[in-house]
Amino acid sequence: MFSEEIEKLTWNEITEKIHSKTATDVRRALRKEHCTVEDFIALISPAAAPFLEEMAVLSQKYTQERFGRTMSLFIPLYLTNSCANSCVYCGFHISNPMPRTILTFEEMENEYKAIKQLGPFESILLVTGENPAKAGVPYLAKALDIAKKYFSNLKIEVMPLKSEEYRELTNHGLNGVICFQETYNKERYNIYHPRGMKANFEWRVNAPDRMGEAGVHSIGMGVLIGLEDWRTDVTFMAHHLRYLQRQYWKTKYSVNFPRMRPAENGGFQPNVIMNDKELAQLTFAMRIFDHDVDISYSTRETPYIRDNMATLGVTTMSAESKTEPGGYFTYPQALEQFEVSDSRTAAEVCRRLKELGLEPVWKDWDSSFDLIAHTAL
Repeated sequence: MFSEEIEKLTWNEITEKIHSKTATDVRRALRKEHCTVEDFIALISPAAAPFLEEMAVLSQKYTQERFGRTMSLFIPLYLTNSCANSCVYCGFHISNPMPRTILTFEEMENEYKAIKQLGPFESILLVTGENPAKAGVPYLAKALDIAKKYFSNLKIEVMPLKSEEYRELTNHGLNGVICFQETYNKERYNIYHPRGMKANFEWRVNAPDRMGEAGVHSIGMGVLIGLEDWRTDVTFMAHHLRYLQRQYWKTKYSVNFPRMRPAENGGFQPNVIMNDKELAQLTFAMRIFDHDVDISYSTRETPYIRDNMATLGVTTMSAESKTEPGGYFTYPQALEQFEVSDSRTAAEVCRRLKELGLEPVWKDWDSSFDLIAHTAL
C-alpha cells in the first residue's frame, strides 16, 4: 500500500530538494526521453521558470504523439450534496447550514436526459458528498445502472470504498474512479479534514490501491492547489503515480490539479496561490514526466487558460458543468460546491476546440471493451 511507501518520503526534505534544483538540472531533464521523479522535481522547480517555452514545445510534441490532436470531453453530475465530513474548504461540509439534496432515481434519470440535450456526451462523472448511509454503494450501483442507458463511459468521484465495493460497481458499468488526496502533507492533513471519514489519511491515500486491486480501468488522482506548497504536493503525487503504475500496470491513469475556487463555507481562503504561468509549468512538467497520463482541466479554470493549454498538454476537459445536485434539470438554483469559471456551453467549447485545430472526442470507451478484455484473460 502507498501509505507504507509515503513513510519513506519527508515533506521538508522534498521541499528543500525542489528549491535546490538548478538550470543545469532542468536542462538535463529536458534532454531525457524518459524522466524520473527527480527530473520532474527539476521541471516544477523555480529554476525551470526561464525554460517555459522549451517545456511547452516538448509537452505539445509528446501530447500529439500519444493523443493526436484530440480533446476528450466529459460532464459531471452531482447526485447529492449530503456529506458527513468537515472539510474546511468545501461548501458541502457538514456544518454549513444549507439545504441537502439527494437525487431520487427518477430525478437522476431526468438529469441524464437533460445532459444529452446539451451535447452528445458519452462520458459522465457521477459525484457525491461522503455520506454512505444515504448515498452508499447500493445507491451508486442503481445510479450506474440507469446511466448505462445514456452514456458509455461511467466514472465516479465519491467516498473511498473497499476493494470489493469497487469491484461490485464495475459489474454495474463503472469504468473509472477519481479520488483526490487533496494534500499529501500528512502532518497538516487533519487541519483541513478535522472530522468525518475523510479525516483518515491512510484510508484515503490507499484508495487507488484498492481500485487497482478491484481492476478499475481508469484511476484519477489529484491535489487541491491552495492548501499546501503546490510543488511539494505534486511531487508526492508523482511518486504516487509511479508507484501505482508499477503495481497496477494494466490501469489507465489521469491527473488533475484544480486551483481552489471560492466556496460558500465561511470564508476559507487558499493558503497558496498558483498563477497561470505556474499552472502551465506544472502541466508541461507532468506531460514531459509521463507521456501517457491523461491531464484533465475542469471548468474551475477560465476559458483563457483552458484554450491556451488545450493544444499544449491537456487531454480531457469538462464542459457546461453544474456543480450543484440536479443542476441541469431538477434543482438549477441549488448551492454550488465551487464557482465555475468557464460558463461556456458544450457547443461553444466544442466550436472553440475546432478553431484551435482539435477534434472533440465525446466517446473514448465502451462497455464492449470490458467484454473483450475479459475474454482475453
